[in-house]
Amino acid sequence: MTLFKFIAGPVLGHVAGYSLVEIMLVTVLGMMSSVFLFTYLGEWAKKQWGIRIKRKKVVFSRKNRRIVKIWQKFGAAGVAVLTPLLLSPIGGTLVLTSFGVNKRKIISYMLFSALFWSFIFGLSIEKLLEVPFLEELLR
Repeated sequence: MTLFKFIAGPVLGHVAGYSLVEIMLVTVLGMMSSVFLFTYLGEWAKKQWGIRIKRKKVVFSRKNRRIVKIWQKFGAAGVAVLTPLLLSPIGGTLVLTSFGVNKRKIISYMLFSALFWSFIFGLSIEKLLEVPFLEELLR
């Protein structure tokens, strides 16, 4: 599940009774599987099947403008660190790939981001889910 939305790992891990280390492991592995998949196999698939992306007239949405501002201020590391908060792991990887970031940098930045946020979310999710309203929702 963390392949698609990062927060799912800590929430489901806590509900399943996992320890912090187990929550971090599952969350990081889920995020990094999508990062590897879209960093390496995405390019291979495009070449293998001759997929061509049509260039449409560029329309900058609010989200696109925000991503470009983050890129301009913080570079690849900033996009990677903010990926679990603003994008999905797939979205962050595609943004970094489209900006032409080196594959090794993508992997290392996203790994650091996954470790950092899985630790933060893993610690805080337990406290958040102790709120009576949220606890009742998950029963």
